[in-house]
Amino acid sequence: MAQAVDALRHGWPIALDGGPILLPVETAIATGATSSRMLISAARAATLKLANQREAAEPHAPVLIRGGELFTLRDAQPIADPALDLTNPLKGPFRADHIDWPDMARAALELARIAGILPAFMVDPHDAGEAQPVAASDLAHWAEQGRLAIATRARLPVAACDSAEIIAFRKPDDTREHVALVIGQQQGDKPPLVRLHSECLTGDILGSLKCDCGPQLDAALQAMALEAEKGGWGVLLYLRQEGRGIGLANKLRAYRLQDQGFDTVEANQRLGLPDEARDFATAARMLDLLGVRAIRLMTNNPKKVAAISDAGVVVSERVPHQLPDNPHNTRYLATKRDKSGHLLR
Repeated sequence: MAQAVDALRHGWPIALDGGPILLPVETAIATGATSSRMLISAARAATLKLANQREAAEPHAPVLIRGGELFTLRDAQPIADPALDLTNPLKGPFRADHIDWPDMARAALELARIAGILPAFMVDPHDAGEAQPVAASDLAHWAEQGRLAIATRARLPVAACDSAEIIAFRKPDDTREHVALVIGQQQGDKPPLVRLHSECLTGDILGSLKCDCGPQLDAALQAMALEAEKGGWGVLLYLRQEGRGIGLANKLRAYRLQDQGFDTVEANQRLGLPDEARDFATAARMLDLLGVRAIRLMTNNPKKVAAISDAGVVVSERVPHQLPDNPHNTRYLATKRDKSGHLLR
């Protein structure tokens, strides 16, 4: 699995067990490769008017398209990348083909998301080079949360609390390392105040005004510090899943589309990516390793409450976590409310 992700990032083909060889369009180094077929997501196919209504109803399903002529890498790139939509008219006609290997096709799109690349492949390309073998079972094994373990822990004084403790978690075949910051003294079975915070380089580090991630992170730490002063405790879970799980580069691609007038959900769909791909089972496993069975969850997202509950954590209380908007993130927050079901309080 780790080798397959590395292959996609380097632009090498992968060989699906029970399916074809797939060459990632975005990163491909085999510039002379050609293919009669491409694999893309239904959301991207619908944007390009290449999917019917039934296919478009399941936006993250795989769609296999065939061209009238062989796709070169140059032909394939505008199909993969919405940044090229306006400057590269598509060379049709195209038709959608039946997929005889649906499980492997879905696995390929998921591998692309994990690798942080656009979900588009040339299928059984000529002159693509040696392929890295991968099976759908590899993906299932990689997703097993039982393999996540505590790597180390240390005291970490932070501005909100100078007695905080930081704990690092990792899996053997995953380069991402998640962390938990514990504020206050763990109180046996007393549910801590918990915030599940997904990594946001632009908001947390650079102070981006396009989202509310940075202010939410700071406010959560302050709330946990107050909780500790009252005899309680808190846990911040900082999850390495940038851009709601689509990766930093794809998040920035979505930003570019937002500048063209699309909202956050529409931008992800044009990229052929999910608008929500975060892994909350990892958060549940982190809490389990900390011995936490019940929490008071800071969120305005009912789906987050449902996801963490489904993963086996008791959410004894949902604590509202709303920050003021600004001129740059008003539409972002409205989209979270209107399309993603976030509550006002």
